[in-house]
Amino acid sequence: MTLDAFARTDTPTAPPDRPADPGAAAAFPFLLPPAYARKIERAGEPEALLRQILPAPEELRDVPGFSADPLDESPAERLGVIEKYPGRLLLMVTPACSGHCRFCFRRHLLDAGPPRADQVAAFRRRMARSDDITEVILSGGDPLVLSDRRLADWFDEIARYSFVRRIRIHTREPVFSPERITPELAALLAGAPRPVIVAVHVNHADELDDETAAALARLREAGVLLLTQTVLLRGVNDSFARLAALFERAVDCGLTPYYLHQLDPVAGAAHFAVTPERGQALVRRLRRSLPGYLVPRYVAEVPGEPGKSPLA
Repeated sequence: MTLDAFARTDTPTAPPDRPADPGAAAAFPFLLPPAYARKIERAGEPEALLRQILPAPEELRDVPGFSADPLDESPAERLGVIEKYPGRLLLMVTPACSGHCRFCFRRHLLDAGPPRADQVAAFRRRMARSDDITEVILSGGDPLVLSDRRLADWFDEIARYSFVRRIRIHTREPVFSPERITPELAALLAGAPRPVIVAVHVNHADELDDETAAALARLREAGVLLLTQTVLLRGVNDSFARLAALFERAVDCGLTPYYLHQLDPVAGAAHFAVTPERGQALVRRLRRSLPGYLVPRYVAEVPGEPGKSPLA
């Protein structure tokens, strides 16, 4: 049984030699896109990719300091309209993703999204209050699991406000499901009412295979600014060699390394944690060895702070 075969099943399953933990899968369902399964099969380090997606028994441990809402987003959430940083407004436009990362900081918040009409009304109320929002961020879930028509509807909503200067999309689709980056989607982004920035979540060089590179090329041709967001993960990318290979490959694919995130302390993900001291040492070595444009900013998100907190 190949990884591609089990990826297409409707129930949590896994390769015979690596079963998904049923308790962990019940708490947060196992979801693996076929394209990512192909990456695992072809990867030089398949374990680094499989570890990110396969439910593990460690997820069921109760670890002090790890909670269901580590970024304190629930109090800030108003029908999926989240305002944490000055000048930026984040819209959780869908609770869905095409794959489930086991370290997802919203893994406990993605049961259901608000009705779209209610969210649009909440967005309009906020935007009518003042003209201080210069960037609207589409997040979720993953906004690129929405249809082109639904995305176009959001672009039309944003276009109502002349003071918005940029649209940012946070996504893992070029990695999880590169086939989603169709010529039609690229044309939609090229014709968006504001310049589009796409921040791609990528954690390992093996995720940037030829399928993903082709998808990213379509986005570049559409005039989209491409950035990386990476989470520092134990057993996935917590070494100089892995991080250096990732950021070298990212630039080869037209991505600008942007953020290296300290793991958000979400319940169920403590086994991925890397100490900040270890992360700082890795970033210092990256800076000594690579051109500056290859080294992202190492940051943590601290609830209540007006921006990401630099760690190195």
